[in-house]
Amino acid sequence: MTQTELHSLSLLPAAQRERLLRKIHEESDLPTLGVAIAKVIEITSSGLESVNNLAHFILSDVGLTQKILRLSNTVQYRTSSGAPVTTISRSIFLLGFNTVKTSATAMLLVDYFKNKEQAHSVRKELVRSLCASIIGREIASKGRFPDGEEAAVAALFKNVGRVLVASFDYQLYAKIQNLEEAGEVRPGDAVQLFLGCSFERFGEMALQEWKIPEAIIQSMAPLPAGELKRAAYRNDWLKQVASFSDALAEIVIMGKHGTPGYLAAILKKYGKALEIDQPMLEALLLRVEEETRQLAKSMNIALPADFTESEEPTSAIGVPTEFLMVSEELLPAQESDRYPSGKPYHAHDLLLAGIQDVTQMLASANFQINALILQVLETLYSSMGFRFATICLRDQTRGCYVSKFSVGEHYVERQKGFSFSMKQEADLFHLAMTNNVDVMIADTSAPKIRSLLPFWYQELLPDARSFIILPLVVQKKSLGLIYADRVVTAEEGVPNDETSLIKTLKSQLVAAMVRG
Repeated sequence: MTQTELHSLSLLPAAQRERLLRKIHEESDLPTLGVAIAKVIEITSSGLESVNNLAHFILSDVGLTQKILRLSNTVQYRTSSGAPVTTISRSIFLLGFNTVKTSATAMLLVDYFKNKEQAHSVRKELVRSLCASIIGREIASKGRFPDGEEAAVAALFKNVGRVLVASFDYQLYAKIQNLEEAGEVRPGDAVQLFLGCSFERFGEMALQEWKIPEAIIQSMAPLPAGELKRAAYRNDWLKQVASFSDALAEIVIMGKHGTPGYLAAILKKYGKALEIDQPMLEALLLRVEEETRQLAKSMNIALPADFTESEEPTSAIGVPTEFLMVSEELLPAQESDRYPSGKPYHAHDLLLAGIQDVTQMLASANFQINALILQVLETLYSSMGFRFATICLRDQTRGCYVSKFSVGEHYVERQKGFSFSMKQEADLFHLAMTNNVDVMIADTSAPKIRSLLPFWYQELLPDARSFIILPLVVQKKSLGLIYADRVVTAEEGVPNDETSLIKTLKSQLVAAMVRG
């Protein structure tokens, strides 16, 4: 095919590019996706508050919560005890902050695109992006620049141009693919013929509207040909990691990592720059293949035909998975698995799993009181099906009990208003703390209960119809309380076995607060 004939396949590439960009930018949900991804990227890994922020973000999205928990319960990440992971707090503790953060970012991207038309082609490009993000995270973990987790996000977006073209104009995507596979043009030239730019540049243009950090967008720029030198600046290093991750992911997804020459070319270009040798690359490939498979599985995204199962998949500790005992997965209950109040039928099992998680956290050398408080709160919230839950602690300087940690619907606004005086009053909150009695109210409309609800509470939570108050008391001194509610009555009540587990969970928290 002559160059003239090739050009005739595509009239006015710039016009075609602008048409496609306009179509992408007119997609009503894309700005929302961009804002959500940007929020995750902005959550840094420094400080205790970052864990709370990441957990809160994930918990605000039921689908995302379920996917992260499903990933946490895969053989690769499950704890040696085999205990299921039932909370996001525990997932972050077990998988690590950066793994959860980059996985959440990837899940948001995949969720948006995986049900587009021509799902097979989109799926192949998405799995390549997933694989690249895992490679990027692995490289970043051994990198020499701070906040290296950005490299995993940069690697994830390196392939976004292909994902967008496959999603929004499959016929154009197919033409580019066919031309590349025919071998009549050099790699990268086909997309130039149709769009007048590379896939990377097209992705950069699209991402400008998503409010993605500039460093991530800049990392998508192409690198010079030939062997790369060790980067002196962080942005240059991000470009190298993103390009290496995408190039290696392409080889993995195509099933060509066993073909002579492919890995050698990767090593020649990136080896010195990223300080990777042959044994390190081979070990990386083994980890990446298995984790990509697990991550794709947790998102219910089928893998391309080329991405076949290894002969004997192994766990993170090197034991073939078929020999491991895996307990039943405990994930958030679906609507059909709940009482009308929203409480899961298997609340007992969820509470027990939460207690096991807290026990492991208490025994850890990395024990942090804020992370444990959030773990306890999230266990109660998810196990009992509450809509809002908070921990209120004594603030001596203000003379009040003040909400410090919260989860659930509109938790930010409700936490700001949830405070009350330390001065003794004849209401349910003070009575519960004074007498150190757990209060579980099934119906707030009962006249006797209504008369014991303080004015500030009725103003803040007028629609609460059932709730619990768990006082936190040490040697007759009130430290605060746990509060959680629903907007419907709880006619099923709380049986004795669940009550005992809730008391155990509360006792663990009190012991940790005294210790911490």
